[in-house]
Amino acid sequence: MIKRLHLYFLIAGACISLHVNAQDAISYQTPPKEIADLLLAKPTPGVSIDGKAEWILFSERNSYPSVEELAMPEYRIAGLRLNPNNYSPSRQNFINNFSLKNIKSNQTSPVTGLPTPLYAGNILWNPAENKIAFTNTTQKGVDLYIIDIATKKATKINKAYLNVVLGSGLTWLNDNTIIYRTVTKPASAAPAKPLMPKGPTIQQNLGKAAPSATFQDLIKSPFDEQLFEFFGTSQLVKNTSGIETPVGKPAIYSSVSLSPDKNYMMIETIRKPFSYLVSAGGFPSTVTITDLAGKTVKVIAELPSAEGTPSGYDNTQNIPRGFDWRSDEAATVVWAKPLDSGLIKKNVPFHDAVYALSAPFTGSEKELFKTQTRYRGVQWGNATLALVMEGLRSKQTNKVSVYNPTTGNIEELYTRNQTDAYGNPGTPVTTKNKFGRQVVHVVDNGTKLLMNNPVGSSEKGDLPFLAKFDLSSKKNEIIWRSAEGTYEYVSDVIDPDKLVLLTRKESQKLVPNYYIKNLILRVADRPVTNFSNPYPSLDGITKEKISYKRADGVDLTGDLYLPKGYNKEKDGPLPTLIWAYPREFNSAADAAQIRGSKDKFTAINWGSPIYWVTRGYAILDNAEMPIVAKDGKKPNDTFVEQLKLNAEAAINKLSDLGVGDKNRMAVGGHSYGAFMTANLLAHTNLFAAGIARSGAYNRTLTPFGFQNEERTYWQAPQMYYEMSPFSYADKIKTPILLIHGDSDDNPGTFPINSERLFNAIKGAGGTTRFVFLPYEAHGYRGKENILHTLWEEDQWLEKYVKNKK
Repeated sequence: MIKRLHLYFLIAGACISLHVNAQDAISYQTPPKEIADLLLAKPTPGVSIDGKAEWILFSERNSYPSVEELAMPEYRIAGLRLNPNNYSPSRQNFINNFSLKNIKSNQTSPVTGLPTPLYAGNILWNPAENKIAFTNTTQKGVDLYIIDIATKKATKINKAYLNVVLGSGLTWLNDNTIIYRTVTKPASAAPAKPLMPKGPTIQQNLGKAAPSATFQDLIKSPFDEQLFEFFGTSQLVKNTSGIETPVGKPAIYSSVSLSPDKNYMMIETIRKPFSYLVSAGGFPSTVTITDLAGKTVKVIAELPSAEGTPSGYDNTQNIPRGFDWRSDEAATVVWAKPLDSGLIKKNVPFHDAVYALSAPFTGSEKELFKTQTRYRGVQWGNATLALVMEGLRSKQTNKVSVYNPTTGNIEELYTRNQTDAYGNPGTPVTTKNKFGRQVVHVVDNGTKLLMNNPVGSSEKGDLPFLAKFDLSSKKNEIIWRSAEGTYEYVSDVIDPDKLVLLTRKESQKLVPNYYIKNLILRVADRPVTNFSNPYPSLDGITKEKISYKRADGVDLTGDLYLPKGYNKEKDGPLPTLIWAYPREFNSAADAAQIRGSKDKFTAINWGSPIYWVTRGYAILDNAEMPIVAKDGKKPNDTFVEQLKLNAEAAINKLSDLGVGDKNRMAVGGHSYGAFMTANLLAHTNLFAAGIARSGAYNRTLTPFGFQNEERTYWQAPQMYYEMSPFSYADKIKTPILLIHGDSDDNPGTFPINSERLFNAIKGAGGTTRFVFLPYEAHGYRGKENILHTLWEEDQWLEKYVKNKK
């Protein structure tokens, strides 16, 4: 007996020893100081400017919340993540201070009356722009505050806590009255989960196709249904000078919008049965027109669950959709219906029709126009001008037509491929009409549109521009463009007729700031902000946009960063990190276009690879990884082959420049970039190491499509298999660092992807490390988690790249 016990303890001890060795359970670590200082630098304040460019509201934020904040109570139901203690989303980025600046006097003043601590969000100016509403989230509930511009004082105006689970719902009725949603019961009254369920959770399907994307946080049980109904239910109220008046009855409001004349509301409410397959946005709903007291005027539509949406990106349910108000009329509702039963491949001359119904909503709907492809919305202008958008995601096409609401005539303005960055004419500048709605503004006696392109891609890189689009000749004339050597874009058009603009200008050395520019008077630009450099330690690093070709002739670019004081002749080739995100193109010419600007100020977010330029690495950021349709095939049919071509071209270019050491190259990416990384390591020996954050590695887990791939697994099983690095996990011998948030909320990148790939690589004898970040979603937020992530990445690069043996 003693011998048997001794043997038991030996075996148990061995198991414990193996467990300890298999894990690396360490406490939170911090990266080197040069990296930590960059991450924790105080962010530049957010800017919100009134339409007359008289006042600026500055919004300050903390760098990152602590993991402890992320660990607050959370329910995950119906595709939502909510805090059960205060009827609000559980994951928000809050503002912690406000200040106001008068542009004319150049004086900045603090806003008084702010709660302490401040956790603000949902900023909304009133129509006269003399008051600003915002919400403040506390442990117990969400309050509503109003900032009076004249006194620069904030005042709490609500009595009942707000319910912002399904959005803030803040809407100004007039300058003194605001509409919002309030809770109907205290959070403490939420249903308690019974220890003994009433029975098993059962789902069934009786032969009806219901393809669905892989949504996360769905309803999974009858108890989840109870919770969603409890936390989703709210009461609409009108608040005038602090006096709250209920509007209608409590319901699960998914949206509330005022008619332009502010005499009606269009309300969409969610109803049962709740779906276990799609998120709350796809639940059955009712679209209703009510008066301002909440009394029903007209039920516009009873919409079914989105479960029946046919597979395919341009397919839609055979039901009305896209309900909205016409901005140029007092109270007219518009919506679209498919003419192809929702199936885009059906051979019909028109695929959608758009209808309208005007107040008092007693007549019949009127057809306005039809679209040849899938309707995407209208930008209203006036009685003779509106712009109709349509297109096809599967073919990456956008079409814009000019529509005359009076005559019904519709005529194409332009069609372009949405990946054709050079051919983008911009978006129409809008102004407020008599209803206070933003409508398309025409210039030169109504003959031209003013077009703003804040990117302005060109063969010289991104150079934003302002243009006039001639409605007759259908040509775009650029009237102002960012000067080469800077990156300046139009943030707002203050006066479209006098061409007074608000711009944001930056360069490699010029910190981004805002200016007032007058294109007619041509006076000196007037600065309205004076932000300082939050990253002084990056002074001296160099950045350039490099161009190169891959073996099949496709032109590629990337942003090359080199360390401060680096001398190629003296210091030689550097360890290098290539960071990228693949994108699909139907055209090789579009894939070859230059995107981005070498003249942007170098800014860093939590996920940037630029940190390592301070550690002696060459960084190729935004390395182009296009996947192009070839020989009549879909782009993804040659996905892996094209990844290799892209990677080889980047490595060869860096080596030819003499700045990158071919033997010390790392590759990395986040999400689809992580998927790219794992594929490159599974199919090539080009890299010394890889970093893959929050990726999807087994495409069979997204069987109804992913990214721009609309074919299902059963339509293209071989493609799904070959694109999955999990299928080739035994070939991944290059060291790979896998990082994933344990609360990833992105469709398709469930944490099980990283868990299973790690186990597969480990089982096949590969070199890998898996870091599972507590409470993190698809984008990381917790300060301790991000610092630790940077430490992990730095250790990995130092060991397997810089000091590679």
